Amino acid sequence: MNRNFEYSQSIIKYHMLKKQFIETRARFLKICEDLKIEDYSVQPAIFVSPPKWHLAHSTWFFEQFVLSEFSEGYKIYDEDFAYLFNSYYNNAGKRVLRPNRGLMTRPPVEDVYAYRDYVDAAMISFLEGHPSEKAMTVVQLGIQHEQQHQELFCYDIKYILGNQPTFPLLKNDLTLAEISKPSTWLKVNKGLYDIGHTEETFCYDNELGHNKVFLNAYEISDQLVTNREYLEFMKAGGYQDFNLWHAEGWEFIQQNNIKAPEYWHEVEGEWHQYTLDGFMKVHPDQPVMHVSMYEAFAYAEWRNLRLPTEFEWEAASSLFEFGQLWEWTNSAYLPYPGFSKAPGALGEYNGKFMINQMVLRGASIATCPNHSRSTYRNFFHPNMRWQFSGIRLAK
Repeated sequence: MNRNFEYSQSIIKYHMLKKQFIETRARFLKICEDLKIEDYSVQPAIFVSPPKWHLAHSTWFFEQFVLSEFSEGYKIYDEDFAYLFNSYYNNAGKRVLRPNRGLMTRPPVEDVYAYRDYVDAAMISFLEGHPSEKAMTVVQLGIQHEQQHQELFCYDIKYILGNQPTFPLLKNDLTLAEISKPSTWLKVNKGLYDIGHTEETFCYDNELGHNKVFLNAYEISDQLVTNREYLEFMKAGGYQDFNLWHAEGWEFIQQNNIKAPEYWHEVEGEWHQYTLDGFMKVHPDQPVMHVSMYEAFAYAEWRNLRLPTEFEWEAASSLFEFGQLWEWTNSAYLPYPGFSKAPGALGEYNGKFMINQMVLRGASIATCPNHSRSTYRNFFHPNMRWQFSGIRLAK
């Protein structure tokens, strides 16, 4: 009886993983439905990847790390694709340099979609063969990896279209909800708090190394900073007062002539912003987005407040709702105690980026459903603004 139960549970696990794989892969096609063929290969900045590259790279991940490794007799779709669509996995071989991704007009988009179809069919057949636990772990990582790229795609296509003179529209579901009530301060007592992932569910290796941290008593806002509040900072000369900025942040905004969040434009004395729904006036009650860590820090300084640390954020996360925007913390991206990398290429997934980056917590309107959690550690360089990032304050 017990063996039958275990077999039934195993069958359910295979079925659920296959279902998640199919739904995740279909979601990427759905969010690309409104693209024009000319949109697929554009790379207006080094940190932006073309939509075609995202579609191919996430497919290559399954081919490279699942099918080639665990599926006996699998035939590689195209030997050149590993070189063209590897991202940063040195252990997986040579690759096209990141700044050159937009130079690739070949393979054409139709070949990339054919590649996806080929790999999807092989993956579904593979999953129906009841793969090993080790293989299933890598498949789950591949699914989560694809979900990350779907969010990155949203950042990138907004940057691609938002830097065109006509501000094109794109069908989307990325509208921010209004913040309709004043923010309040949530009190957190001093004490020891558990940090890190402990549940029997998926997490990235950078969430592991469960540890306790001591936190002094603090308060954290129950809401994000709004455009209305951020406009007050701008009108008060926040971008002109070097006293509010890190030296590096001040140099960054001076060199790049930054006077407002990304995608904001002043037209006849009024601030407008580009969204995928079009060019429109800044909505005062939506949370401010597309700000760098430098800007978030300067705003907090202006308010005589501060950004929370990532541990403060995690300890308080059950007290407030999150999911509108990734939230900058005042914590450098570093390993937890006992952190260890996986061997080979998959060990490059997170560990080698643990320098010169800052942690963001939460999720955003572009995050795939059920992808984030309270222990999730996102990370970017402090000057980056194209991601969907906002500000939560602490004191």
